[in-house]
Amino acid sequence: MTRRLIEEFGRVGPAHRSRPEALDELTPRETEVLRLVARGMSNAEIAEALVLSDTTVKTHVTHLLGKLGLRDRVQAVVLAYESGLVTPGRPPE
Repeated sequence: MTRRLIEEFGRVGPAHRSRPEALDELTPRETEVLRLVARGMSNAEIAEALVLSDTTVKTHVTHLLGKLGLRDRVQAVVLAYESGLVTPGRPPE
């Protein structure tokens, strides 16, 4: 589901580029995890890429969802693309 959503954003692009203030509340690591979630990576893939445990990644995802007032990863992907935190076709920073 997440990968299909990413493909759709790549095809049509985001409607706008407003950056929610809540993004400023994320730690640098939470922001990094959000970018990777938005790229369609699983917790295991993120853990491997960042040399973290799966549990630590789950904790970061839980915290960033809470801080951003989101209910799931799909909403996180939408927010990341709509805010310009991630753009289609660009590799993760």
